[in-house]
Formats: sequence, structure tokens, C-alpha cells
Amino acid sequence: MTTKPSLREALADSAQLSVTWELVPGRGAREKAQEHLVKMAELAAKDARINAVTITDNPGGKSAIAAYAMAVEAKRLGIEPIVHYTTKDKNRNALESELYALDRADIENLLVMTGDYPIQGYAGNAKPVFDFDAVHALRMITKMNAGAYTKLPPTHFFAGAVVSPFKSTEAETMAQYYKLHKKIANGAKFIITQLGYDARKFDELKKYVDMHNLAVPLIGNIFVLSLPVAKMMNKNLIPGCVVTDSLVARLEEEATQSNKKELQLLRAAKQYAVLKGLQYDGVNIGGHGMGYADIQYIMEKGEELSADWQDIARTEFNHPQDGGFYFFEQDESTQLNTCQPVDRTRTGSSNSSLRLKLMDMVHETAFDHKAPLYPMNKAIAKYIDKSWVKQPFTIAEYTTKTMTNQCRFCGDCAMHELGFICPMSQCPKQQRNGACGGSRDGWCEVYPGKQKCIYVTMYEGFKGHGKEERMKDKYMPPCNWDLHRTSSWLNYFNDRDYNTNKE
Repeated sequence: MTTKPSLREALADSAQLSVTWELVPGRGAREKAQEHLVKMAELAAKDARINAVTITDNPGGKSAIAAYAMAVEAKRLGIEPIVHYTTKDKNRNALESELYALDRADIENLLVMTGDYPIQGYAGNAKPVFDFDAVHALRMITKMNAGAYTKLPPTHFFAGAVVSPFKSTEAETMAQYYKLHKKIANGAKFIITQLGYDARKFDELKKYVDMHNLAVPLIGNIFVLSLPVAKMMNKNLIPGCVVTDSLVARLEEEATQSNKKELQLLRAAKQYAVLKGLQYDGVNIGGHGMGYADIQYIMEKGEELSADWQDIARTEFNHPQDGGFYFFEQDESTQLNTCQPVDRTRTGSSNSSLRLKLMDMVHETAFDHKAPLYPMNKAIAKYIDKSWVKQPFTIAEYTTKTMTNQCRFCGDCAMHELGFICPMSQCPKQQRNGACGGSRDGWCEVYPGKQKCIYVTMYEGFKGHGKEERMKDKYMPPCNWDLHRTSSWLNYFNDRDYNTNKE
């Protein structure tokens, strides 16, 4: 068996492009999908150029065999697995349990994500969990690695995360980048992009990371795109994956040709060349039913084409979204980006709402620790907390906040940090640290055309007051469900909520 560097080592080697191969285990235990994964993992183990195989976790929100089970088999065959570690289906205790199992199996590489919203399940749709978001999971993993959470021996996980630069609006794009800051601050050791076919967006992410000295390896996502899958992505039926009308039209032309499979693989090889030219640290290659010979072709042809990457980027991966926002000014000579950010006072939307002003004013007057009314309110809250008034006060608070903010009665309120928008009731994935990757054109992944992503609304509100930078600086702990159905105001003033009990 060929000796190869670990994923950590490969990503640290700037002279070599790391290659990982995405495999989808599918539904069932001993079906064709699982046998294909095992066979491909065995072949990948013998190729020194392939550093790891990534194994998906219930993609599309549909049930499949647990990624952990297939990762153990891949590890036994001699190839490092990267487990897609998603928070959508498990509460924090189950997530911790899974980490112990992975640690016992010496599986270190994790791609930490929120995950697709659960859909089909036995006897109807599954109940979504979303107890943690990806930032929470990264923070827990970091503490377990340091031996600082459970006081057990340190674990050795190498955890990464995902970002999508392929967003059409300023608010969506900035929400992704602000959450990227939080992911890296809380322990992400590498970043993989979502799927897209716009070279300028790949270039934008690289320049953004360099400009902010985020110092994290970047892996570009390559997907061998067929026409049926392209049409699904174009309609946002595979959330977060962006295929524009212009690219669908090109694939429709290619579909009439006898060598369409070869053209699909060639496009992937060209994307490999572009990502190498942009100085990405690695590529993650995926595609339905892809075999080892296909991966070989993409790597070899990609290396062959890499000298011409700029021409390829300009001619093959110029598929912008209509009216799409870019963080940097365009470089007219390369059709990529300069290092000059656009003037965001002249782009996007902002909303200087009276509602946000009023709620901010109330908070700064009565709730903030420096507020003039804070000492008096704290004393009143201490009295109420021990009196018969506690229950009616709690009901009154819940009723008021339900009418004004759709309160979920979690008792550990974070709304004042988030533009007075409740993530527990208004975000289907209950994201407390930023947007997931599934939105399209500002719309929520779960309710497209009906509900805006709350972080789009939040960004526009903060921007209207010149406060949008706060979205990347403030880490929001997970909700403490021990406080469920209690007064968040009493918990705040009596030092019981997340403001006092830091995790």
C-alpha cells in the first residue's frame, strides 16, 4: 500500500494540491451504494495523490447509512475518511456521543456543518433537531481537543467547516463571511466551499481570507455536473448549490453530443486547474456514480491544463448570478477581482427601521449593564423572582414577546444580540451564530419565496444603523434548555442565562 501524507500534512504542504474524493453511502446497509463506496475507497487508498475520502451524512435531509459506519470501513482499507459531521438530526448529547465513537475508531477528520433540513422519514417528515449550529459544534470539539470540557484525555480531531461565496445578494454574502470568522475563531482548521461555477467567486473567497489574515487552508469543491442534476441545482432543489441559467444552457447543448460524459469530466478537470491557479490548498471532487478512472482523469487532465488556468477561468467559469454582489471590484484584465473592496455604502439594501431603533433604545436604557435603569430593574427582578408575582410576570413577558418577536419561550433569550429577531422561532434551523448555506436570493432554504433568511433581514437592519460588523464578532452560546418556559428577563437580571454562565 502506498504511503501518503495525512490530510493535515497535505493541507500544510503549499507545494502540492490536496485531493479528497466525496463518496455518498446511500440508503441501506449492503446495497449497491455501500459496496461502491467500499470499492472506491480501496482504490483511493492505493493512490498517493488522494489524501482522503469524504463521506456524506444524510444529504438532502434524507435518511442514509450513518457516515461513521462507512468511515470505519474506509479507515480499515487504508484511506483517511472525512466524516460529514452535521448537527441537524442530533442534540448536543448525541453529538458528543458520536465524537467519542469517532475518537475510539481513530477517525480524526470532520467536516462540521449544520446540514440539510430533514425531510422524508418513516411515517412522514422527520422532526428537525438543530440543538447546535456548526459554530457550537466546532467550539465543543475544540474544547474536547484541549481536554478542557470533560476533563477526559484530549481528543485529536481535525475539524473543518463550509462556506458559500456563491450568493447573489450582499446581505447573504456578508452573512456567510461573518459566520466564516466565527467558525475559524471557534476551531475550524480548514474550509471547503459550497458548489458553484463562478471563478470570480472562488477568487473572491481566496482574497477575502487573505485580506483578513484568516490563515486557514481552502479547499474548492468540484462536482461532475450532469444536466439532470444541474437543473435541480438551478431550481434550488439541492440547497446551497448554485448553477445559473447560462450554465444549464451550455449543458443542454452538450447533452446532444455523443461525448457528453467526457465533456462533464473535462469541465471538472478545468475547475481543478482554475482552483490550483488561484492557489487553493486542495480540491474536493464529487459526482454521482463516479468511478476511480474518472477521478484519475480529473487529476491528470487538471494538472495538464493548469498552466492555462486564467484563460479557462475567463471562458469556462464565467457564470455569474443575475445582478450578483461581489465583495471586491472587478479586475477588467482578468475578469476576476482586484484587492479593492467595493464601497458597500453604495451597494445592497439597508433598513433603518424604527422598530429596531426603539428596541435598541429600550435595551440601552433598561437592560444593558451600563443602562441607567439597570440597577433598579435588577433589584426589582430579584424581588419578583422570590415572590408570588413570578408566574404572572413570566406569562406577561411571554405574551408580550410572542406578539412582538414570536417568542418561543426558551428562557435564554439572545434577541437583543441579533437585531431583535428570534432565531429559535423565526429560523427553521435555529441558527444562533449566522446563516446556514441554503438560502437563495435572500430567501430561506425551507420557505423559499415566503420568508426571507433572518440573517438577510438582520444584516440589512444593522447596516441601516452602521452596525453590521457586530454579526461577525459576537459568539452566541447554545440555548440552555434548563431555562425553557421561564422568564428570560428574570434569568438575565438574576444571572442565570448565557450572559453569566459562559460556556
